[in-house]
This record gives sequence, structure tokens and C-alpha cells, in this order.
Amino acid sequence: MKSILLVDDSATMLMSLRQTLEMSGFKVDTACDGVDALGKLKTIQKPDLIITDINMPNMNGIDFIRNVRQLLRFVPILTLTTESQQDKREEAKKLGATGWLVKPVGGQDLVRIIKQVVPNA
Repeated sequence: MKSILLVDDSATMLMSLRQTLEMSGFKVDTACDGVDALGKLKTIQKPDLIITDINMPNMNGIDFIRNVRQLLRFVPILTLTTESQQDKREEAKKLGATGWLVKPVGGQDLVRIIKQVVPNA
């Protein structure tokens, strides 16, 4: 079973995404911001994919991606955000984000995209 770490400061978004992904057969861990997520990465099994929001308190998605890439080189990272600014997108990509999705993304679309970036998902 492939595992996904979801990082978002919206409890509603985490709950909705978790439900969609678990129904599609993924194991899901959640974190409420970049600081929480980095802590989880030290205690959970390495995820097959990380999906992160950009605008979060304590540590935003851009800084989180920068930190993750020092720990996990090859785990795909998707950003899922309301942010559509091109410069943020380019910065995330430069730091190692695999893809950029603008909310809202339907469950079926999200699962399809995950299957493209995670081998054998």
C-alpha cells in the first residue's frame, strides 16, 4: 500500500483529502503545517508521496519543500494550493516540487495525478 503525507492547515481539507485517498487504497498521514510535517517525517515510514499546501502558519509550503529535499531527495512532492502566482510556482519547482495543483481538485482528478507521479500506485 502506497503512503501519502498530507500537509495543510485546513482541518476540513485534510479530512476530505484523507477520505478520498483512503477510499482509493492509500495509507494517509496528516500534518497541519511544515513544522508538524517535518516532525512526522522523523517518526513515520518514508511516504511514497507528499502533498502540501503553500500558505500555512509556522512554516509555509515553500520552506517545507526546501527542508524536505535535504531529508528525502526522491519522494515526489505535489503542491495543492489556492495560490496560482507563477513566481511561487517556479520557486517551488526550483526547490524540488514535482507538480503544482490549484484548489479545488476533484477526488478522481487527484487520484489520477497521483498515479502519474507515484510508480505502481
